[in-house]
Amino acid sequence: MKTAVKKLTLSAMFLALGMVLPFLTGQIPQIGSMLLPMHLPVFLCALICGWQYGLPMAFVLPILRSVTFGMPVPYPTALAMAFELGAYAFIVGLLYEKSRWQCIRALYRCMIAAMIGGRLVWGLVQALLLGMAGNAFGFQAFLAGAFFNAIPGIILQLILIPAIMVQLDRTKLVPFKKMTGQKSPRTAED
Repeated sequence: MKTAVKKLTLSAMFLALGMVLPFLTGQIPQIGSMLLPMHLPVFLCALICGWQYGLPMAFVLPILRSVTFGMPVPYPTALAMAFELGAYAFIVGLLYEKSRWQCIRALYRCMIAAMIGGRLVWGLVQALLLGMAGNAFGFQAFLAGAFFNAIPGIILQLILIPAIMVQLDRTKLVPFKKMTGQKSPRTAED
């Protein structure tokens, strides 16, 4: 019970962080869309609290932010982002939880898989939503929106999230783990 309350509290903190982080880049929308500030708390919530907490928080975040602040635009952006962020949280949280070792190497594997999976989900949802409205969403638009325009944010995530997780491991707040009886690969030194 105590662990569930702690994870719920942390999830609420990550939701609040996801609500305010875009304000740091909000004055220049092009930078905000490139740095992907809402993605950081989503990944951290799923890694620290698990996909069971990360998924609902991630799905609600863009919709709540859209209703509260008008950004992102509700349709199709916030709705497509809800599925995208939910996919990130589900994939990274589940893969990391099921990893034989929770270490830097496993963290990178899980994050890269989640980044690919989440972007594919975003592309599918975006194509469906725009298709229902009679608009086309081609492969070029998918590549631009999912990868090329997001390169700075992807790099930021691949640097910042592992750095935070290493610090949490060093302070023993969220230690890396290995399955019992298994020889562990290097952890924070990877």
